[in-house]
Amino acid sequence: MDLKRKPFYLDDTAIEWVNNTLNGLTEDEKIGQLFFPIGFSTEKEYLNHLRSLGIGGLFFRPGVAEEVQQTYEYMQRTSKVPLLTAANLEDGGNGSSIEGTAFGNQMAVAATNQTSDAYTLGKIASSEGKAVGVNFGFSPVVDLDLNFRNPITNVRTYGSDVERVIKNAKEYIQAFHDNGIMTSIKHFPGDGVDERDQHLLTSINSLSVDNWKKTFGKVYQELIDFGSKAVMVGHIAFPAYSGDEMPATLSPQLLQDLLRNELGFNGLTITDATPMVGFCSAMKRSEAVPYTIQAGCDMLLFNRVLEEDIQYMKDGLSKGILTKERLDEAVTRILATKASLGLHQTINHGAAKFEDFREEQLDLADRSITLVKDTQNMLPLSVEKHKRVLLQLLGSFDSNERVLEKVKAELEKRDFEITVYEPETNFFDLGTVTSFSNDYDAVLYVANIQNASNQTVTRVHWHTLFGLGNNLPWFTKEVPTMLLSFGNPYHLYDLPMVDTVINAYCNYDHFIEMAIKKVTGESSFKGVSPVNPFCENNLLEELKNED
Repeated sequence: MDLKRKPFYLDDTAIEWVNNTLNGLTEDEKIGQLFFPIGFSTEKEYLNHLRSLGIGGLFFRPGVAEEVQQTYEYMQRTSKVPLLTAANLEDGGNGSSIEGTAFGNQMAVAATNQTSDAYTLGKIASSEGKAVGVNFGFSPVVDLDLNFRNPITNVRTYGSDVERVIKNAKEYIQAFHDNGIMTSIKHFPGDGVDERDQHLLTSINSLSVDNWKKTFGKVYQELIDFGSKAVMVGHIAFPAYSGDEMPATLSPQLLQDLLRNELGFNGLTITDATPMVGFCSAMKRSEAVPYTIQAGCDMLLFNRVLEEDIQYMKDGLSKGILTKERLDEAVTRILATKASLGLHQTINHGAAKFEDFREEQLDLADRSITLVKDTQNMLPLSVEKHKRVLLQLLGSFDSNERVLEKVKAELEKRDFEITVYEPETNFFDLGTVTSFSNDYDAVLYVANIQNASNQTVTRVHWHTLFGLGNNLPWFTKEVPTMLLSFGNPYHLYDLPMVDTVINAYCNYDHFIEMAIKKVTGESSFKGVSPVNPFCENNLLEELKNED
């Protein structure tokens, strides 16, 4: 591999460091470099154990900023080889520490129709990640949200349009590069076609090769050419190219023939999290762990049991599942990636400091929240017409209480009388149609249904009480009814009878504040939907018709 060309651009001194470091590693130390575990503790005893294994990277979920920063500083200072340190920075700096800024998800950014907002997201995410010692962002998501039923892509994406995804991703990546942090475009060969989640099975990108090249292939080619240092490989099959349903993480055809040879990617490849069923169910783990490296991935992300996986890798090397030549190639890329970040030189560990991005947060929310339809002319919601509001929260997420209380408080500040729906326990609680119509001037459904891993759908789940419950939208012709979604933008599929629909994309407090301003007419709607909220999947249907 040529370490002087994209995306490494190493000089002779850096290349010498890569070669000398590689030659100075034992076989076990080389194997350690392949592993990118998740950290479960910041205790020194645990960290020293990780260090003794010679791991190549380390990921922590968001913690107290100072503690995260001190942990990474300790690991970098005491490790024989500097570490890649990562965070999921898709929405902002909140992916690296609890003090970090929750700016907005990728779909909210895309809804402003101004790619400069993707740069702002990248700037906030990378600067706050860097402040706690992160040098590697597991972002951006460059999947295409072609199937509205997909439970994992959804608002994590920049939408369904190829050019919009490319333009926003480039801005985000550029912001990271400007801050000296690397990105990882994901999830190769592309999620968003299937309606299933690779956390639970090997999902399928079912496009033909020609249609893949016009969509996902174009996205990856442009972002590789742009200089992305890493590609995160999904547990996603692409049978039209590989001829089988093996996940890309275990497919030499997809990793070497397509990604390396056809797309010309010279950078680091890392698996998505390997405890996922999409990886584990494809092959015995004792074989899959070494084979994913042999197939073409350079690093293995997360583990069921780290020590066991390391032993599997050693056994795979001795059995010939993984060759020494391929091991050296993978470790060379890992070291070259580290050198491209300047990790072979002195690492500067400053204090974890954060700016106040409140103005930018509100501005994003203002320009992204989208009015999907208001065919009944219900807007704006006013105390004169809609004083008594029945507030119904849809979803069962940890953030439910916060979202409900925030919406309720914002409406009550404006003198609305709010009744929060309580699920009926028997038929005597239902009341009559007349009493329902007399009690309420409006019904507001607040959907806090987030896309998340390890779930099969992001659909509405009703409290039905045998089809009679007042959670069900039977009353849309009796009382003006509105749907306000702080997540999934496709709820019209389950609520087509609701004539006023607003997509806010995010459930962060600044989005809730701005959404209520939109609902009450204090601010106009400016967002442009990056997907088809009417769930017609025009592009996916067009591609399938071509196939």
